[in-house]
Amino acid sequence: MVVVYLASLAIMLVTAFWRLNELSSKIERVWGLQNFQTLWRGEVYRTIALRTAGMAAAVTITDLALAFPLAYFAARLATPRQRSAILLAVVMPLWSNYLVRIFAWRTITAGNGPLQALLGLIGIHRSISASNWAVWLTFCYLWLPFAILPLYAAIERLPGSLMEASSDLGARNAMTFRRIVLPLILPGLVAASIFTFSLTLGDYITPVLVGKAFFIGNTIYNLVGLASNLPLAAAFAMVPIVIMGAYLLIARKLGAFEAL
Repeated sequence: MVVVYLASLAIMLVTAFWRLNELSSKIERVWGLQNFQTLWRGEVYRTIALRTAGMAAAVTITDLALAFPLAYFAARLATPRQRSAILLAVVMPLWSNYLVRIFAWRTITAGNGPLQALLGLIGIHRSISASNWAVWLTFCYLWLPFAILPLYAAIERLPGSLMEASSDLGARNAMTFRRIVLPLILPGLVAASIFTFSLTLGDYITPVLVGKAFFIGNTIYNLVGLASNLPLAAAFAMVPIVIMGAYLLIARKLGAFEAL
């Protein structure tokens, strides 16, 4: 782990402080902050970073909203047979190839595709083909199992006696959820949000195949492959790392990791 993962991160951090000689296309090991200054001053890079973070936040919120009722039903209300069927349905998409699922949603969201026909039935005659809406839907589908499973595990461990005691003491459902359920499943919520947020931040295939806008992942890919500007790509790769570091720090301050 130290050699393969942490050492590679350290090398990437070091590379971010070097610079590319535009005339010779060679990396010069001259220390400086020029790459970070380029990212800060370049409006296009700021827009890409904000777009990526906004998409990651939207996917996380959507997946948590969809995952919680399904996970709660499977963990607390479903019969053993229903629970097995739900968990099988949640895990089954993970058995298929990642690219196959992306191309499936590319077909669904394409112009004159199934989604546009469905929207036309309710009076919405608009295509979302190759748009950020299509990318958002695809991301939500791809990472939804990673939100359901941690929430299911957290809710399954929830003591039913505490909710019964809360009800016996006169608490309504909203107060029971806020004072009992939410604090106890907070580690599961954080784990689910880490999966969906980080996976969206780093994905570069879905925006290319389903949408048209640039995100951090495919921008880094182009900087490495087309522009051959490894120092600038390394500096831009530090942006999602900093964002995730800040998120984990906030989660720790809120005490989300104490029950893990």
